Amino acid sequence: MGRVVAIDGPSGAGKSTISRLLAKKLGFQFLDTGALYRAVALHLRRAGAGPDSTDSGISGKLKNISIDFKDGRVFLNEEDVSEAIRTTEAGHYASVFSARKAVRDFLFQIQKDAALHHDIVAEGRDMTTVVFPEAWVKIFLDASEEGRAWRRYLQLKEKGIETTMEEALRDVKERDLRDSKRDIAPLKRVDDAIYIDTTNLNLDEVIEIIFSHLKNRLAC
Repeated sequence: MGRVVAIDGPSGAGKSTISRLLAKKLGFQFLDTGALYRAVALHLRRAGAGPDSTDSGISGKLKNISIDFKDGRVFLNEEDVSEAIRTTEAGHYASVFSARKAVRDFLFQIQKDAALHHDIVAEGRDMTTVVFPEAWVKIFLDASEEGRAWRRYLQLKEKGIETTMEEALRDVKERDLRDSKRDIAPLKRVDDAIYIDTTNLNLDEVIEIIFSHLKNRLAC
């Protein structure tokens, strides 16, 4: 089992970008769990699944699908879906379906296996609580609702996706409610996680804070 840096936090706190940078600086592999959930959501929607689908129905639609990462791209059943999974709709349904036991069970072992032979940085909503509760390092990244909505708004605009700040804020609030109130693996901060509020910090500052905490561990 490799060393695991597990990073949790709400949508828009900067988890994916920071995790990628951290993995590169540490020489670890990056486990993009957000992409996994988005790819599953995209597949389920294409297969006709919705919020009212049963767990057995969802499990049936997840049989024999494949999700792969190659050169920073995401492939669903060998189709490059890197752009398709980054839409607002894909993010919405990733949050909706992530609350379903059938989806979490399907992805659980895939995530665990990623650390069998490699040191990894894994980001998500339940990395520190469910998937890697014994992680080498646990981090919780947070930010204000407005700050996270602004980042989401800019991200979508850069990709040419039309949206408004009001829509981005509404999306953030809805995701927060679903992620924190769901029955299965709700988003929460564990006591031994390093807490960082990224609202007024740039990427370099966040990485510097993380490395200040890792200094002694890396020296061992």
